[in-house]
Amino acid sequence: MADHTSHVNEWIERAKAFEVPDLKKLQQPLAELDNHLTLRSYIVGYAPSDADTAVWKALRTNRIAAGFIKTGTLASLCRWYSFIADTVNPAIDAPTKPKETDDGANYDIGLKDAENGVVTRFPPEPSGYLHIGHAKAALLNDYFAHKKYKGKMIVRFDDTNPSKEKQEYQDSILEDCALLGVKPDEVTYTSNYFQDLYERCVQMIKDGHAYADDTPQEQLRDEREKRIESKYRNAKPEDSLLHFEEMKQGTEAGMKWFIRAKIDMASNNGAMRDPVIYRCNVEPHHRTGTTWKIYPTYDFACPVVDSVEGITHALRTTEYNDRDAQYQWFIKTLGIRGVHNWNFSRMNFIRTLLSKRKLTKLVDGGSVWGWDDPRMATVRGIRRRGMTIPALQEFILKQGPSKNINFMDWTSFWATNKKYIDPVATRYTAVESKNKVTCIVNGAPEEPTSEEKDLHAKNASLGKKKVFYSKTIIIDQVDAQSFADNEEITLMNWGNAIVRTKTTGADGLVTSLTFDLHLEGDVKKTAKKITWLSTSQDLIPITLYDFDYLITKDKPDPDDSLEDILNKETLFETEAVADCNVANLKEDDIVQFDRKGYFRIDRAYKQDSKKEGVVAFQIPTGKKM
Repeated sequence: MADHTSHVNEWIERAKAFEVPDLKKLQQPLAELDNHLTLRSYIVGYAPSDADTAVWKALRTNRIAAGFIKTGTLASLCRWYSFIADTVNPAIDAPTKPKETDDGANYDIGLKDAENGVVTRFPPEPSGYLHIGHAKAALLNDYFAHKKYKGKMIVRFDDTNPSKEKQEYQDSILEDCALLGVKPDEVTYTSNYFQDLYERCVQMIKDGHAYADDTPQEQLRDEREKRIESKYRNAKPEDSLLHFEEMKQGTEAGMKWFIRAKIDMASNNGAMRDPVIYRCNVEPHHRTGTTWKIYPTYDFACPVVDSVEGITHALRTTEYNDRDAQYQWFIKTLGIRGVHNWNFSRMNFIRTLLSKRKLTKLVDGGSVWGWDDPRMATVRGIRRRGMTIPALQEFILKQGPSKNINFMDWTSFWATNKKYIDPVATRYTAVESKNKVTCIVNGAPEEPTSEEKDLHAKNASLGKKKVFYSKTIIIDQVDAQSFADNEEITLMNWGNAIVRTKTTGADGLVTSLTFDLHLEGDVKKTAKKITWLSTSQDLIPITLYDFDYLITKDKPDPDDSLEDILNKETLFETEAVADCNVANLKEDDIVQFDRKGYFRIDRAYKQDSKKEGVVAFQIPTGKKM
């Protein structure tokens, strides 16, 4: 505790260096702070302290320092600065005062008539796995229904397109909701209301509010853009009902027709220009089979089912802004119970695809391993990459129901996760297999020995591991290349050693090294602190994977060809060997390999006859992916 206090006091004193209004004089202390924060969420320890407050306040009140940080040049400092700003009250006079909400977001959005009860819904289409954007919608609807207003939330599957939907997707969505902590009070299906929706469409046609049309798709699009009425717009209801019946039977003639709502072709809002509300599809439905051959569009089904199910507030992304008027038109025209609309911004990330069509193309085309590929922005993909559920919940809820549309960097996303994993990630050692260097350590025990060490130097509760010591060890080639003759270095978890001989091959690679152990040396004075492994233990083969973005464009346009923006190299594989303790790791364990980063174990070691090695995926920490 005394050591912690002294470190806090040291940084409080150092905070004065950040008050200097001179960028040239600020650069060195800022760079040192950035380096210090590379693998840390807080300046000292695992929780906010007066050190964070003092340094943040000094930076925040220095216009030059704050401006430089916002350039993003120092990634770790920029991540910490934003994180602390969200953790403490931004008011300079009281920077340590916590926000009123634990999640840091402003949820005072003033839902209308909330005093009469709140019922929300999350209506995913079962045509793919949940991605990060869906996760935000699910969590916000759950938040307002269960935490903010103590109401009710429904998960309703918008299963109106049998060509794209599968039971597999439906099951996975419910599983992912459970993983997110989203617990609906009820699970329903739009398909439960097919008869009701059909009857309402019939009534709309009879009342002159809808009509049948067979205009070719391209012509239809052109006419809607130019506000040209269809030649069928004023057809007799009897004729439209006849075509609707042909559609219902799935006849060859019926397949050519669709039903449009008769709203306002002169409207400046394109969503009001007679949208399609029913179309024909003879493919079997995964729930209703071949009972129906006509299906309502989302635009028609959503307001109707929302009203019927008692939804009070339809929360959805801002891409539906133009459709709110259309939504309310259906409510009014059908004379059904009203529902309030509230839109929030979609969560967009740079160099990330959230289009189900394009994600499906990646999966079907073999560009990724599947929907749970760690390069995919699906809930399962980012979990497989190493995102923890509490961190995912915190990050999404911190975004709040803002209507501002922007593309976020992944930096703060993974920095939030690091805050959760760093205190509990057990520490191990791995050495790259390729060109690893065998070293002789003079002064080491004649016979190999082992000692029990903490799995986490700052969290003894995580248990112990065995560290082996012997005359023969292996190290990474990159470390061996950096050594000068007679240089004193530190062997982590052992002590200092002096480089005595270094043998290099014709290709320039180091082939062997000799150290003299120098345990009396001061580890604080060495510039190089390296990882190593004794060869006297059972070394565990391990494959370390790292990943890059799937696309090369920060902000892809809807019309971009996937082939044109697809990143050709996104998977990086490194073969290594790890200490014997790694044999005990289980799938989904999150660990840190010293000096290599955090990893999620994707495949555990199999000690049977096959002896399959460990597979581990590197977890980003808030630096550039």
